[in-house]
Amino acid sequence: MRVDCTVNGEPRVADDVWEGESLLYVLRERLGLPGSKNACEQGECGSCSVYLDGTLVCACLVAAGQARGAEVVTVEGLAGRGPAVEGLAGEGLPRGGPGTDRLHPVQAAFLEAGAVQCGFCTPGLLIATHDLLRRDPNPSDARIREALAGNLCRCTGYQKILDAVHLAATRLQASASDPSDPSDPSDPSPSGPAASGGRPAPSRPGTVEDRP
Repeated sequence: MRVDCTVNGEPRVADDVWEGESLLYVLRERLGLPGSKNACEQGECGSCSVYLDGTLVCACLVAAGQARGAEVVTVEGLAGRGPAVEGLAGEGLPRGGPGTDRLHPVQAAFLEAGAVQCGFCTPGLLIATHDLLRRDPNPSDARIREALAGNLCRCTGYQKILDAVHLAATRLQASASDPSDPSDPSDPSPSGPAASGGRPAPSRPGTVEDRP
């Protein structure tokens, strides 16, 4: 089976895909994008979180065939690597900016707040945080915990993750009100959260627990 889709703003094709392969496997093993991590393979840990047509999903639960003709954004697409998150930015977030080494504000906040240790859970947390902040630019601790309930971290104890989300929110709000900021949150795109007419995608499991 051939899977053709748009990944991080670029047309990509994977050939000879087995019908039982997951989107996670295709991204990592066939398209050379190892950012989304292969951990539980059951949609329980959130390490493989990506956007599928603007909806946050666990890539391990998405059959590769479901991504045919779809738009996929991985953690690699958050930084300044082209138009990958322009449409998502249209929901209120700037992307990283020009150049391949410009971190997205969410990525930079996680580094500065010390929310990155072993790094295995970080890609999923970054995508989930990005999704939260485009929907709620100034979330409370309770809102953050609810939004990140499906993302497991065994290193940080979660407090630094909460700090990172608040730091990212503060900076994104400041950049949105600063006309001199180089990031442009206004670029349109057909994709976005719960895009009208989009294909149904598996939701990310998670309950509100005493962890974000």
